[in-house]
Amino acid sequence: MDSDYGVPRELSEVQKKRTLYQPELPPCLQGTTVRVEYGDVAIAADPAGAHVISHAFPHTYGQPLAHFLRKAANVTDAKVISEHPAVRVGIVFCGRQSPGGHNVIWGLHEAIKAHNPNSKLIGFLGGSDGLLAQKTLEITDGVLSSYKNQGGYDMLGRTKDQIRTTEQVKGAMASCQALKLDALIIIGGVTSNTDAAQLAETFAEAKCATKVVGVPVTLNGDLKNQFVETTVGFDTICKVNSQLISNMCTDALSAEKYYYFIRMMGRKASHVALECALQSHPNMVILGEEVAASKLTIFDITKQICDAVQARAEKDKNHGVILIPEGLVESIPELYALLQEINGLHGKGVSIENISSQLSPWASALFEFLPQFIRQQLLLRPESDDSAQLSQIETEKLLAQLVETEMNKRLKEGTYKGKKFNAICHFFGYQARGAMPSKFDCDYAYVLGHVSYHILVAGLNGYMATVTNLKSPLNKWRCGAAPISSMMTVKRWSRGPATTQIGKPAVHMASADLRGKAYELLRQNSSSCLLEDIYRNPGPLQFEGPGADSKPISLCVEDQDYMGRIKKLQEYLEKVKSIVKPGCSQDVLKAALSAMSSVTETLAIMTSSSTGQAPV
Repeated sequence: MDSDYGVPRELSEVQKKRTLYQPELPPCLQGTTVRVEYGDVAIAADPAGAHVISHAFPHTYGQPLAHFLRKAANVTDAKVISEHPAVRVGIVFCGRQSPGGHNVIWGLHEAIKAHNPNSKLIGFLGGSDGLLAQKTLEITDGVLSSYKNQGGYDMLGRTKDQIRTTEQVKGAMASCQALKLDALIIIGGVTSNTDAAQLAETFAEAKCATKVVGVPVTLNGDLKNQFVETTVGFDTICKVNSQLISNMCTDALSAEKYYYFIRMMGRKASHVALECALQSHPNMVILGEEVAASKLTIFDITKQICDAVQARAEKDKNHGVILIPEGLVESIPELYALLQEINGLHGKGVSIENISSQLSPWASALFEFLPQFIRQQLLLRPESDDSAQLSQIETEKLLAQLVETEMNKRLKEGTYKGKKFNAICHFFGYQARGAMPSKFDCDYAYVLGHVSYHILVAGLNGYMATVTNLKSPLNKWRCGAAPISSMMTVKRWSRGPATTQIGKPAVHMASADLRGKAYELLRQNSSSCLLEDIYRNPGPLQFEGPGADSKPISLCVEDQDYMGRIKKLQEYLEKVKSIVKPGCSQDVLKAALSAMSSVTETLAIMTSSSTGQAPV
């Protein structure tokens, strides 16, 4: 054991009180008998990429959904598992830390020990590096005692590196075989779960006995699809940041002379910025998805902000708060193209000092226009997944500087009658990553830990633990598992009029949905938020009392529960089969045929519109 990991924490009185909180379990996870119902085979959400995915994952694509059932459920073909031999399970943190991760381990440990006290949970120290080096720590009640309901990943440590090379995959399999693991649980986001799927496929092909299970944990909230409603850590991050934003709003309102430009963490997607805007009501939020959809340039965005500042000044308001997502720089067409050209030169081995001299004419002109601090940040080497170092690119300062220049110009021309423009810039990033998790994240993570054990017992490989209907009370949560390969998409890039480059199948980050109810709610309030000061302060993160049981607004306004609807559809189809049988009346048969013909025709049209193919 590494002396830096798993050591008992020095806890404050608040932290000690938190360790006493015991999350509850939905009825489907209670007791020591596992009941699992297998649904239909899960397909890729993008049918156009199904062939590529099935070819890349022949052993783990096309597996059925799994639903875990409560004791009282009356499902005749459910598999009931009451014998639980001792198992050895490994668990590893991958990717960036996210509040609530420790509770996944706690929930898994509780489930393992409840079903067989002789089972062992083995944590890998230092993330994937520890997995490859077989650096381990056995998880015990003593180890867990000071980490329950606490933030951070420091019990085991983590890494952001991917398990991508053949050598790394083989190294991970060698570790699992050497430690005789029945399962490997990988905690992380889109990249980590893509790695989990690849490990599962490789293990299956090599007939390795270790099953691989993914758990959706990422503060960015960008691991969202039909099976995953939200991720562990997203609620905490948004609540902590929303209070900080609200504090800035109050300060701006009190001083009446500052504009706060606040850049939010969240990588490429704008989920955190959207949720925080719904919670705190700043004057303006610029979503990367809006910018990309409208193809807004940096000058378009600057003009939007300047016009807003001018409109507020006409109402004698010379202050405000503007939210900017971390990934905005990659949503602005000309800046994204510049980044791509810079990254291409990095890939060719061009030194940072020489990159600017090898840019194309248009890129060089844009590069020279930008302030010196932004130039230096754009030249930083990309992350391990080839994306830009978004946390290091101060887009908020760039926009503040451009807006200040334009407002000074308008002031000099006499078209702006307000006070001199003053901006203060902030980046809300690392401050919240180690926060104590919200009650919702504590419950959600703990339940996912139990679901992970159920997946292992059911003998499933290459699956992600899922909990749906999350906006409802915990006793109505639906627990199950979905093949990770069914969550994958295949990206395509146009390379001229006749060529298209196809990427590898992966679990890609989900953008904020501009057709969703959360975005609709944001736009409904945008005009009043822009011109009025209707700031809302949700207060500090609560574990008891008012606000303790609140959940993300963007989760609650959406109508999701995909797994529940799949089950309801199956029930309807079974009813049709039970009614329409040989011997039924002509009227019943005609009504069924008419209804089914209409439904299948509609579904064929909907499917073809999403794939671009003509309906069959």
